[in-house]
Amino acid sequence: MPLIELDNVSKTYNTTAVPIQAVKNVSLKIEKQEFTAIVGPSGSGKTTLLNLIGGLDKPTNGSVLVEGTDISTLKPDALIDFRLHHIGFVFQAYNLVPVFSARENVEFIMLLQKIPKAEREKRAIELLEAVGLGDRIDSRPSQLSGGEQQRVAVARALASRPNFVLADEPTANLSHAAESLLDMMNRLNRNYEMTFVFSTHDPRVIKRSRRVVTLEDGAVVSDVTTAA
Repeated sequence: MPLIELDNVSKTYNTTAVPIQAVKNVSLKIEKQEFTAIVGPSGSGKTTLLNLIGGLDKPTNGSVLVEGTDISTLKPDALIDFRLHHIGFVFQAYNLVPVFSARENVEFIMLLQKIPKAEREKRAIELLEAVGLGDRIDSRPSQLSGGEQQRVAVARALASRPNFVLADEPTANLSHAAESLLDMMNRLNRNYEMTFVFSTHDPRVIKRSRRVVTLEDGAVVSDVTTAA
C-alpha cells in the first residue's frame, strides 16, 4: 500500500468570476522514505497540491488516501486529529510561537497530542540536537537566525512522529543556510526513514530530491526518479 495515493484529484476555486482549476486530474503514488519535490512555475498548482495531500484543502474531485484512509472524506474534527498524528508540516513562514523557546515550540504539537511532560521535553531536546540546535533550546525565535528558525520548524514537524513531512518552499527565505538545512533533511530521510514531500522552485531542493514531479497549469507533465 502506498503511503500517499492521489486518484484523479482536481481542485477548482469558484471565488472569482471565472473559476480557476488549480489542480487537474492528478494521480500520484508516494512510497515511504521518498524524498520528493513537486516543482513548476508560479501558479502551476504545487502549493495547492501539497495542501490537498496534507488535508489543508479538500479536492473538488478525486480522492486523497494516506495509508489507505481517504482524508478528503473525513469530517473536520476527524481530519484535524488525523493531521495531528500523521502529518508534519514545515511552512515557508516558519509559524513559530514568538513567546515560546525553541524547545517549547517543538513541544507544542506533543502537548496537543497529550504526551506526558517528561516525554515531551526529552523528545524535543533530542530533536533539537538532531537538527544542530542543542545549544539553542532556550532561545526564542527572535534570538534565532532564519536558518535556525527553519530548523526548529523541522524539529517541530518531526515531534509528532508523523507518517511524512510536507514542506512548502522550505528554503524560500534562506540564503546560505539553505544548503545545511537540506543536508539535514536528507540525513533525517536516510537515517530515520522519514518521508519528505516538498513544493519548490529552488534548484537546490530539486538537486537533492530523488524524485521530481513537475506540474504545469495544475497537471503532472513529468515524473522522474533521479539518483540524487
